[in-house]
Amino acid sequence: MDKGWGQVLPVAVLFMAGVFQAVHAEDGVTDSTILIGQTIGLTGTVAGTVKEMNEGAQAYIATINKQGGVNGRKIEIRTLDDQYLPEKALANAKTLIEKDKVFALFQSRGTPHTIAILPELAAAKVPLIAPSTGAESLHTPVNRWVFNVRAKYQNEVVKAIEHFNTLGFKNIGLLTYEKDDALGLDGLNGFNRGMTEFKLKPAFVEIFPRIKPNVNEVALKLVNAKPDALIIVSSGSNTVDVIKAIRAQGGHMQIMTLSNNSSQDFIKDLGRDAAGVILSQVTPPPNLSSSGLGKEFQVAAKASGATVSYAGLEGYLSAKVMVEGLRRAGRNLTRDSFVRGLETMQRVDMGGVSLSYSEKDHTGSNFVELTLISKDGRYVR
Repeated sequence: MDKGWGQVLPVAVLFMAGVFQAVHAEDGVTDSTILIGQTIGLTGTVAGTVKEMNEGAQAYIATINKQGGVNGRKIEIRTLDDQYLPEKALANAKTLIEKDKVFALFQSRGTPHTIAILPELAAAKVPLIAPSTGAESLHTPVNRWVFNVRAKYQNEVVKAIEHFNTLGFKNIGLLTYEKDDALGLDGLNGFNRGMTEFKLKPAFVEIFPRIKPNVNEVALKLVNAKPDALIIVSSGSNTVDVIKAIRAQGGHMQIMTLSNNSSQDFIKDLGRDAAGVILSQVTPPPNLSSSGLGKEFQVAAKASGATVSYAGLEGYLSAKVMVEGLRRAGRNLTRDSFVRGLETMQRVDMGGVSLSYSEKDHTGSNFVELTLISKDGRYVR
């Protein structure tokens, strides 16, 4: 009897251990794969920029998977189109987390859209890596489940005001969304902060709605105000349409807008009105061979057919940060070990962009610089 139990027990123990591991395996993690979810506007007003961002992210992930993945697991991305609608973003997040059982979410797009999914992240304890928004509310207070990569919008606005002040442009106006729109509020707060810092008096603050704005009416007000410079804090086609309307109505003020509009599609959509527009950027130039990040991005983009653009490089950098967090989490991957792995990243050089995280800071990068669209349709520093 004892001998029989001695032979059976190890097999039973091994079987039960296997069952225990299977039952307690983290959602989205198998022995060979990690399933990552994404809700983003594949269609809608930011579709062009999103396309370039996703191409960049996929270029990096393809490179990693070709090398065998992360700690022996290949990364799979499951993307749902939220049409750049906050309510759709929330519905997609629920589907990805509750039905598809993804391990984490990656690279959402838009401020109200990302804010809409925060309760779902908290309830399910699912991390979100690299939301493509610089909203202050995603930085302060620190959200354990959100890891930002790009700099804050407010810092981009302040950088623009510093630039205009240096050039002697004192009469500066702002066009932004309503205060109850998170992007609009960031635009206003950044503008007020910058104007106070450089002891300037705002020329005006003009508000317009995100949905169906009357761009011709808004543009006429801006042209009649005759500012030296105008900062526009809005997204996608809204920004394109209002710039074209300003130029059509004879407005010659210097125009600046934020990095969320930076893409090759943005230049294409503006056409002849693109020349001279200033955009802030949150990565080094994507075609800069002296930048380690730019150099490796160009190689990966060539292999995958990705667009070489600032938006593409943002996607590439975002994927690189996510993979580094997964690598640091180790083979025994859990959401908790992933969060802790990211929080061990201190002043990590990603090839020209330094990122840092800790339990008290999930900002990531503070990199901001300004570019100008040239007459031949290029972003120049």
